[in-house]
Amino acid sequence: MTLRSKPREFDFADAYPTRLKTGETLSPRRDPVLWQAWSEDAPIGRDEAEQYDEKGYLIRKNLFSDDELKQLVETSDALRRSGNGIDAEDLVAEPDTDAVRTIFRLDRHSDVFARLAEDARLAGVAQFLLGDDVYLHQSRLNYKPGFTGKEFYWHSDFETWHAEDGMPRMRAVSASVLLTDNSKLNGPLMLVPGSHRTWIACQGATPQDNHKTSLKQQKVGVPSDDTIARLVRENGLDVASGPTGTVIFFDCNTLHGSNGNITPDPRSNAFFVFNAMSNALRAPYAASNPRPAFLANREPPRAIRTRQTSLTDA
Repeated sequence: MTLRSKPREFDFADAYPTRLKTGETLSPRRDPVLWQAWSEDAPIGRDEAEQYDEKGYLIRKNLFSDDELKQLVETSDALRRSGNGIDAEDLVAEPDTDAVRTIFRLDRHSDVFARLAEDARLAGVAQFLLGDDVYLHQSRLNYKPGFTGKEFYWHSDFETWHAEDGMPRMRAVSASVLLTDNSKLNGPLMLVPGSHRTWIACQGATPQDNHKTSLKQQKVGVPSDDTIARLVRENGLDVASGPTGTVIFFDCNTLHGSNGNITPDPRSNAFFVFNAMSNALRAPYAASNPRPAFLANREPPRAIRTRQTSLTDA
């Protein structure tokens, strides 16, 4: 599936001001959620497209074979064990231990995960949702070990990508592939359905090299407790649980987070951010310098050519 849609006549001036001096503000989203109408040749069903448009996320199951899942899980485990062989800037440890929390640029560290990033079951769905060819903005492995896995506080990814990376509009989608069973107990992804339609402009200037601390505990660019409580009261709260191999697609502005994991059961996922080719990065909108390349791909965008073959086919 290859698209050649023209970008809308957007003014790429700051459509979503944030990191404000005067206080947090809320306003309606200015961009579409589903960027093209559903048709019979879409890679997802009509009901799935409607759910994504309404809630800001979509949960899909049973997409991979047993052999594919075995290869993904074994590769993920091997990457974590050999973390000392990965560039230091691509590794993030848990706040209070040396345990690996995140491995960035996943597609560069593993041929298997590079193939997954181009797989039609991920990239093809992203193309449809965004109505454009897509490229990989970011990829990573997230680990949340049993007993000690720390929480990820409530946030909208787009707020950071806009403020610190220079992503102009809300035309990006994340795909999270579960590499362990995610129950409602071991720190799964939580989302606020419908929150993607509200832009939360956060208060507070961006510190220099903010990413060095925000990757472990984000304090700038997060909504206030009152705003989170209000959106949950208005929209409810959902948990994206499922067996290994479940894929969660969520809009770049959907409010999400996860609890710590004090169960014995680890939780891990592979995470890919697909950005529309027409939405390539510009200068940061609320930071003095862009974040490093391992967090935001600033190379000339290369449209993904989707793969239809099994992940086990080299």
